[in-house]
Amino acid sequence: MSIALVPLAVFAASQIGTPGPANMALMATGARFGFRAALPFVAGVALGKQLIIWPIGFGLMQLAESVPLLFQALKYVSAAYIIWLAWKVANLRLGQGGGAEKAPGFAAGLIVHPLNPKAWAMIVGGFTAFVGPDVSTLTATATIAAVLLTCQIILHPIWTLAGDRIAKTVAGTRAEPYLMWTLAGLTVASVLFVLFGGGT
Repeated sequence: MSIALVPLAVFAASQIGTPGPANMALMATGARFGFRAALPFVAGVALGKQLIIWPIGFGLMQLAESVPLLFQALKYVSAAYIIWLAWKVANLRLGQGGGAEKAPGFAAGLIVHPLNPKAWAMIVGGFTAFVGPDVSTLTATATIAAVLLTCQIILHPIWTLAGDRIAKTVAGTRAEPYLMWTLAGLTVASVLFVLFGGGT
């Protein structure tokens, strides 16, 4: 068995395209600041996943097996951080370009996936389900990195643009707080599902 490239691509698209902490952050950023202002953040989110793909591919999973409690603790710390971000989203009010507040930039986007338990589960699933034992570490890691990045380049801007369009429809209306609480709720639900539901 080598790398099951087509199934890997389908898996990656399904995971990256569905609601999760990163997509909720992208949607909320697009809604709050507009699509163009959010693009540096989008780029950071897309490239930030590379910061965990390569260490996982080159042996981080062996460390996880030898020190499981450390990784369990990191998983819950990361989940707590994402839930805190969801609380901030819930209390945001739309209004692009409001005041002196600036959209989160590239550096802020870089840390989204390293702190996203869905991203970790997705990457581990990619290595364990679609890569054969005969594939070299470099080939496997580079392939998974390329497939995930390609899907992110296509799908992350769509989530951000959706937030931008939704904001233009509901900003300043009675539906606005309900929208923000819904986005926050979906973020929390996605984290809890990864932690306790066994999903990716």
